Amino acid sequence: MTRWVALLPAGESAVYDAAVDIAGVSASSAGPDLPGSFGGTGITWDVTADRSPVGIAAGLGVPQPLDTVALAPVRSRAVPLPGARVKRTLLLAVRPGTPDGLVARLEADLLAIPDHVSTIRSWALSRVDQALTPSRWTHVWEQEYRDVEGLTGEYLSHPYHWTCVDRWFDGEVPGAGIVEPRLAHVFRWSEDAVLVPR
Repeated sequence: MTRWVALLPAGESAVYDAAVDIAGVSASSAGPDLPGSFGGTGITWDVTADRSPVGIAAGLGVPQPLDTVALAPVRSRAVPLPGARVKRTLLLAVRPGTPDGLVARLEADLLAIPDHVSTIRSWALSRVDQALTPSRWTHVWEQEYRDVEGLTGEYLSHPYHWTCVDRWFDGEVPGAGIVEPRLAHVFRWSEDAVLVPR
């Protein structure tokens, strides 16, 4: 089983939740991107399945093509959070030719964010499995929050975020701006946990 993230056209998201009843699908959760999201296509779908969600979506009548990535986990933490939560997904691409050492430093800085930002509950950092889904994206950084303010408030405005993480996304910072400017920063409500223990 592989966990996947797919960016889907805007429309009705309940059909993707029902995909859990399809053979070979062990988890499926989708929802419309909330205001403030950018770079997505309307709906974000998290699915764990034994095959690409492209074929699953085609069977559900979803227009193609989809922006779909297979996740190769780097590290994660699941924190209990009863009830609905906001699930945030950041898809990013490290510039081609970036030395492995710089990529490792970016990953380490992302992994340190939950030590500084108290509103983050569960989180996961993954590389994109290019063998399963060749993609322009290289990494997926996910978190869950109790509410939107946990993301748009403390997370995005935290000094650690501004000083240690944002530099990797700024092409004008010598030796650090290694992330391509095109991003997908999408967040949505989920009734249940998406980032569960593996």
